[in-house]
Amino acid sequence: MDAVLRTGSDIALSSLLELYTAVGWAAYTREECRGDLDKAVSNSSFVVSAWHNDTLVGLVRALSDDVAICYVQDILVHPDFQRRGIGEQLIRACMERYEHVRSKVLMTDDEERQRLFYEKAGFRNIKDINAVDLNVYVQMVGSA
Repeated sequence: MDAVLRTGSDIALSSLLELYTAVGWAAYTREECRGDLDKAVSNSSFVVSAWHNDTLVGLVRALSDDVAICYVQDILVHPDFQRRGIGEQLIRACMERYEHVRSKVLMTDDEERQRLFYEKAGFRNIKDINAVDLNVYVQMVGSA
């Protein structure tokens, strides 16, 4: 891995914007949402970032009560640094921090690459868990 991991949410908004723009997450980078990105990262329970020299190249952030639930909100790696193990290191750091928490949850796009990545990290699709009857419900602003 050619990046150094750091914990903490004290990350310059300009660095966050560069990373989120590079991966195409426009919901966070539109002019009217930029303050929300800074606030979301600052208010996260746990943030791990990956740096190549002084450039932010990856980030994972989670929200948790530190007992029953850990919600992984964002995990992203700059396209120029993908497939180098950085995403794996980020998610591992987050899961180690919350290893004692009963449920770890995340939502992601329905794409094969994401499915393979998260299954490798120990996550399972809710449809594939038969031992416990579960449903997942969400409310998302701007969706039907």
